Amino acid sequence: MYESGDLRKGLKIEIDGDPYVIVSFEFVKPGKGQALYKCRLKNMVTGVQFDRTYRSGEKFKPADLEEQEMEFLYADGDQYCFMNKTSYEQVFLTKAQVGDDVQLLKENTVCSVLMFDGRPIALSLPNFIDLKIVKADPWVKGDTASGSSKPATLETGYVVQVPPFIEVGEKIRIDTRTGQYVERVKS
Repeated sequence: MYESGDLRKGLKIEIDGDPYVIVSFEFVKPGKGQALYKCRLKNMVTGVQFDRTYRSGEKFKPADLEEQEMEFLYADGDQYCFMNKTSYEQVFLTKAQVGDDVQLLKENTVCSVLMFDGRPIALSLPNFIDLKIVKADPWVKGDTASGSSKPATLETGYVVQVPPFIEVGEKIRIDTRTGQYVERVKS
């Protein structure tokens, strides 16, 4: 069990059967009386945020969260199917749970799926992912007026700025945390 003195940004606790993460935290000690802990909490299942104030001495249950390595298999409408690599159990995440990561998600990508009480609630992509370029404007030698980058469309449909020497058919590495080009990948 956590006590109110253990509260900090990023801590995951369980309230009324749902997992919450502390988004922001402030400690207030008034002139007299008990210390107060002002928190902004975010529901990890629904995404709803709210403010709550706790007094010193209150206790909190840690959220029963587990990360599992899973492989992305396929998308079926707004459902995304992932398979546990050890038990071969399949779970589905909704488009809202996958979020913006859907733009970089490719079949057979190994991801980290956050589970709460045996049900999937969130997805984390690996830090770097290699994708193939399917559309890019050709580079004209000596063309320096257009700048030092050009847009390229990847196999997932994501558009990224790349150096002008990158061509269609090449594989590039993307940083999934920033969504930017990192380097060209040698095949």
